[in-house]
Amino acid sequence: MSRHVRFDKIGPPDVLHLVDLDVPAPAAGEVRIRVKAIGVNRAEAMFRSGQYLEEPKLPAGLGYEAAGEIESIGEGVTGFAIGDAVSVIPAFSLNQYGLYGELVLAPAFAVIKHPPNLSFVEAAAAWMMYVTAYGALIDIARLSAADAVLIPAASSSVGIAAIQIANMVGATPIALTRTSAKRARLQELGAAHVIATEEQDLVAEVGRITNGQGARVTFDPVGGPTLAKLAAASARHGIIFQYGALSPEPTPLPLFDLLRNLLTIRGYVLMEITGDPARLQRAKSFVVDGLAKGALRPVIAKTFPLDQIVEAHRFLESNQQIGKIVVTV
Repeated sequence: MSRHVRFDKIGPPDVLHLVDLDVPAPAAGEVRIRVKAIGVNRAEAMFRSGQYLEEPKLPAGLGYEAAGEIESIGEGVTGFAIGDAVSVIPAFSLNQYGLYGELVLAPAFAVIKHPPNLSFVEAAAAWMMYVTAYGALIDIARLSAADAVLIPAASSSVGIAAIQIANMVGATPIALTRTSAKRARLQELGAAHVIATEEQDLVAEVGRITNGQGARVTFDPVGGPTLAKLAAASARHGIIFQYGALSPEPTPLPLFDLLRNLLTIRGYVLMEITGDPARLQRAKSFVVDGLAKGALRPVIAKTFPLDQIVEAHRFLESNQQIGKIVVTV
């Protein structure tokens, strides 16, 4: 028997509970992993609360990211051996696989041997954030040293990943955070500039930083009314990636800035990259290279044991964290 996190109804963190399950042998194309650490993601909280892109099929499991050791291998799977240290890249439906557990099944195409310089906790924290940021900034926007990139919610794990990736290619990361409380830490983590959006004029500050040019790339998980300010702070021919909807308020289209600056406002989700084998392979190579060189380094905000999964989700939703929340098994 293996302990797994389940929920029987959508709702707040309290709906999560542990159950004992028999985990079947891996089917063709699958591996079974003895989990050591689990990455906790905002997408999972939204899935749990019924606010995600797909509805949970109840009773439901949860979990996109885990790191551990391969315990058994399904038919047709090559390149792995029992005992290999691996981590899982989000590339599947949460209604199909859930990695919040002690022993889990995962599709082999989404499993990767993690670099030996990473702990299990770091490996569990790496893939959602780095591949999400890579896909928008590198695969699509082709971010370069000539670019400034605006990063709202910069203290999130994906925001920190975007800062590190921008620095990796020589671009200028401009971190956005609501107050100045996290300013010093974001600067320590590599932000070239930090704008406290509730205390400073976002558009004026971006203009000052970029000598009036604006930011060519914006990487926004929030939406809501602030989109108008992001558009006004964008460079001509700029691109705004909308990869989340954290704001509970409507997101109006900033039409005049869209027309004036010839902007692209583009919806983006991680599965655009992980659902394409060629693009996923390029993402793996980029992230593995960055991790191996130390240019990319997961920042861990806090760890919780598996039996404190409710507390882990409460902490996630408190927005106090800087970096990734990880559950240890």
